[in-house]
Amino acid sequence: MALFKGSGVALVTPFKNDEINFKVLEDLIQWHIEQGTDAIIICGTTGEASTMSDEEKKSAFKFSVEIAAGKIPVIAGTGSNNTKHSIELSKYAESVGCSAVLCVTPYYNKTTQKGLIAHYTAIADSINIPVIIYNVPGRTGLNTNPETVKVLSNHKNIAAIKEASGNISQVLEIGMFCNDEFFMYSGNDDQVVPLLSLGGIGVISVVANIAPKEMHDMVNEYLNGNISKAKELQFKIKPLNDALFCEVNPIPVKTAMNLIGYDMGELRLPLTTMSDKNLDYLKKTLIDYGFKLRR
Repeated sequence: MALFKGSGVALVTPFKNDEINFKVLEDLIQWHIEQGTDAIIICGTTGEASTMSDEEKKSAFKFSVEIAAGKIPVIAGTGSNNTKHSIELSKYAESVGCSAVLCVTPYYNKTTQKGLIAHYTAIADSINIPVIIYNVPGRTGLNTNPETVKVLSNHKNIAAIKEASGNISQVLEIGMFCNDEFFMYSGNDDQVVPLLSLGGIGVISVVANIAPKEMHDMVNEYLNGNISKAKELQFKIKPLNDALFCEVNPIPVKTAMNLIGYDMGELRLPLTTMSDKNLDYLKKTLIDYGFKLRR
């Protein structure tokens, strides 16, 4: 049984006075439910999790589950380059009702492919909710090889991979052993349709923060056999995707949300404001897409 099919939003974390703005977070979750988003991913890369304390992450997990109220799955970002730390966060996420955990491959200290198997197995053995592997070598400096994914897919609690290598040949290899017990999500908003064509069932999306309906509809149309409509939507979001990644994520998407009227607050250091050139590019792209700028 799939965790979710469709578009899961890698949710931006709103801050105010250097604390989580829970009122805005509540509004965001409710809005995504209304817009048809299929899952909430809280405290991922886009949520600036690397700048958040454990206490902040845990409060965000618990609060999001309470607001979602069973209407939409909440998936907690519990990845770490310290396996013991990831296990602690994952156990807490399970205890407050999160539907699954998303665990990025270890970064900085990294490991071998043997170490990846041991790392993910230890996490999955510690909880009874599904684990989603998050493979993003551009950020971690470590690729989870398809052969390693195949081994991990046999664990009863390792249910999926968020594949963001950008390597379509690797996506093909992983797709060959996806089945009713192991699933693949796109980690790249500009490669959703290609990944779906190779066995994927959805996307964990940055673009969905500002265009949730389009991202949901893209996957839904594809899975319902309307390939041409899904392709049309993939082409439509391309300029938006490019603008939202003109600087390191989540700088542009959080800036975009502030520009179109969401009170997302500041970015936490080391992330900072956009260059004037890229900010102008982002504003023009948002206007061309159809957004009205509020700031």
